[in-house]
Amino acid sequence: MIQEILPEVYLMEVPLPGSPLKALNSYLIKSPGRSLVIDTGMNREECRQKMRANLAELEVELEETDFFITHLHADHVGLAACFPSTQSRVYMGAIDAHILNNELGESRWRYLFNIFIMHGLPEKEAESAIQVLPGRLYGPQSGIDVIPLSNGAKLDFGDYSFTCIQTSGHTPGHLCLYEETNEILFCGDLILDKITPNIAFWPEMQDSLAEYLASLDKIDNLDIRLMLPGHRAIFDDNRRRIAELREHHQSRLNEILISLNGEEKTAYQIAPDVSWDIGYESWEEFPALQKWFAMGEIIAHLLYLQARGAIQSRMDAGRILFSRWSDHMIHGVIRDPREGVSGS
Repeated sequence: MIQEILPEVYLMEVPLPGSPLKALNSYLIKSPGRSLVIDTGMNREECRQKMRANLAELEVELEETDFFITHLHADHVGLAACFPSTQSRVYMGAIDAHILNNELGESRWRYLFNIFIMHGLPEKEAESAIQVLPGRLYGPQSGIDVIPLSNGAKLDFGDYSFTCIQTSGHTPGHLCLYEETNEILFCGDLILDKITPNIAFWPEMQDSLAEYLASLDKIDNLDIRLMLPGHRAIFDDNRRRIAELREHHQSRLNEILISLNGEEKTAYQIAPDVSWDIGYESWEEFPALQKWFAMGEIIAHLLYLQARGAIQSRMDAGRILFSRWSDHMIHGVIRDPREGVSGS
């Protein structure tokens, strides 16, 4: 599907086979000079064919097209090493570009494998998950010659002038593109409507959830009339959605604290006590890959609580056990920054 959402701004859906996300929202800024594609899809033939068809339908030549990658996940960056022409420039956040070109590889996946084992994920399930990780299978198969961008960088294409906003949390170097005149934000996976972005453990961030909440604060302070996310529907009420996301993470934190009431548990033992918006009746029915993603979320929330003195941890026989400091519930760990207290 191709949809013109603003003058010379097009939404191009790219299928994501086998993913619950269903499709990527790739965007095109079409210009008589150079055009800009925002995000590419996975490094697999179905995505490549659809991108080629989309650009052909819009009469855009690759030699006259540059690429902006919001973040390093495979469904956004997968084609960036092989799809652009030799005349194309590929822009990406400096932090994510460094990780992509220097850190991603078998040693990293095995490092995460060992971390998740320490947090209680059974080795058999961890091995099953790592074999089908999209980032391992469908990311770029070589390094990318990237023009690295940081917070505040400017990009001009056609009649649009964009400012890069670093919005860490979903990944360490996630970038959004803000167009102040038209009050639009290409927000990648920072804010999605109806579904919640995965906020997971990252070795590069001590507290990914805190960084994510701080990034929400940045966007909450902007005037935006149209949110252009990486998946699902475009929407227009960023402050409503930001409030819902804060509430979601507060609920997850409280569920973790309830799970730890008077007990020591690993992240894996906590996970069944958390509400998951996924089509399975119980935690035991989750496929190994979904358990892997859920474990990343639980660990991130545990680290957030530990950094705020709500819980403690200790190592026991190669497993990390968490417990609460006190018997009373701790509510309101996340608050609206407009009330004077930040969750970050």
